[in-house]
Amino acid sequence: MHKPWNLDLSERYSYNSGTKTHTMWVNSTDEPLEEGSDTDPRTEMRWKQEYSSGKHMWDADVYVPSGTNGADIMQILRGKHPSGTPATDIMLRASSANGGTLKRYTDAVIKTGIYNTWWNLKVAHDADTGKIQVYVDDKLVLTVDDRGPATRYFKNGVYHHGSGRAEARFRDIRYWVK
Repeated sequence: MHKPWNLDLSERYSYNSGTKTHTMWVNSTDEPLEEGSDTDPRTEMRWKQEYSSGKHMWDADVYVPSGTNGADIMQILRGKHPSGTPATDIMLRASSANGGTLKRYTDAVIKTGIYNTWWNLKVAHDADTGKIQVYVDDKLVLTVDDRGPATRYFKNGVYHHGSGRAEARFRDIRYWVK
């Protein structure tokens, strides 16, 4: 779990065993992950399944409360990558437009009407072919190229670039490898 360095995990994360729901939140005024870092605050699950080849897919039901604006809720991070290349292959960001909108970074719309309802998100990455596919409610909505060779891992939660509070909930999280 990644969280503001100066807070206990319970101050930004909860788990409901009855509904199997992970809830993560962060305030724009929170500290970053590490003391002295200039990155934005976050509360995220960092998946330990690092990979540089093969087929991998992250799958979960997602709930984003209204008001969350400017928070990345899911990403593929390039933990080890060539110097001068981007740190991520894809980031999916929630904004307040159209009853809540999920976009790839700040461009391609993935889904509108994301606020206050459960919906399914799948992100599949074939590291051998360099293709990333995004599915919403089991429908393919985006296919993009990754950003070249790297050792990667998936993350989900809230990495907040906006103002105020950001929150996301995840249930039935699954990680697939082929």
